[in-house]
Amino acid sequence: MSSSLSLLAYRLYGSPALLLALAALFWAGNTISGRLAIGEITPLLLTSLRWVLVVAVLWPIHGREVRRHWPAIRRRLGTIVLMVTLGFTAFNVMFYIAAYYTSAVNLGILQGAIPVLVLAGAFLVQGTRVSPIQLVGVLVTTIGVVVVATQGMPLAVFENELNRGDVMMIISCIFYAFYTVALRDRPEMPSAVFFTLLALIAALTSIPLVAYEAVMGTLRVPSLQGFLVTLYVAIFPSCASQIFWLRGVDLIGPGRAGVYVNLVPVFSAILAVALLGEQFATFHAVALVLVIGGILLAQRTRPQSPVSQS
Repeated sequence: MSSSLSLLAYRLYGSPALLLALAALFWAGNTISGRLAIGEITPLLLTSLRWVLVVAVLWPIHGREVRRHWPAIRRRLGTIVLMVTLGFTAFNVMFYIAAYYTSAVNLGILQGAIPVLVLAGAFLVQGTRVSPIQLVGVLVTTIGVVVVATQGMPLAVFENELNRGDVMMIISCIFYAFYTVALRDRPEMPSAVFFTLLALIAALTSIPLVAYEAVMGTLRVPSLQGFLVTLYVAIFPSCASQIFWLRGVDLIGPGRAGVYVNLVPVFSAILAVALLGEQFATFHAVALVLVIGGILLAQRTRPQSPVSQS
């Protein structure tokens, strides 16, 4: 039995397509988790417990390496803390709060715009050259986001109030894009070690948020479902997806691996309909085509590093 499991694990770890598809599936599952967490665990506590559990697993493995790289970390500590606070802590908090106001389908499709936001951020912050076809990709994806946010009526954007959850999700995606752009200047160290550092900072920066919930009287003990949701987001989107993603990039390179990010909104829509019974409207299909099509156009010039989710 153990030999069969070892063979299965060996084959899994040697299959980039399966590894990257599973990583996208687990990240898509985070949109379902956000909806399942409503009323079962508060958003700020979910964010904090997620990263505390990740650190509990990773620190015994990579903590010594983090300490060994401390001189390089210290020189950029302020930037690292800022990027983690926005890309991990704030992104997750706004993601889970947004789930109270919008559907998992919307969350997944809007999250699919992150690669294009990264492209725009790299151009604005670092002056990265953008080709005309990439600009078209940015425009197409933006139209897709607008279609979702206005429920298929983009011309009515000035007449109707936008959904609060969709707006929060768009802002959180901008935060994550900032984090991803900032990754290009990270200290030199193994990816797993650096991710352990990021998880530690995310856990520390999320603790005051739990204290805030306690002071406001909204903090409560998670239900069984809330605890299971927390375990899922800690084990799969946070750890397993990152490990699978890094291995997939090692096997086929960042350019080819980046295309698999397109599966996140697709998987999110499928899971939302299948598990939550959400409605998949015509405007969702249009937006999905626009978002994924825009990403594909934007990736016509392969990026140096793919976007991973958190």
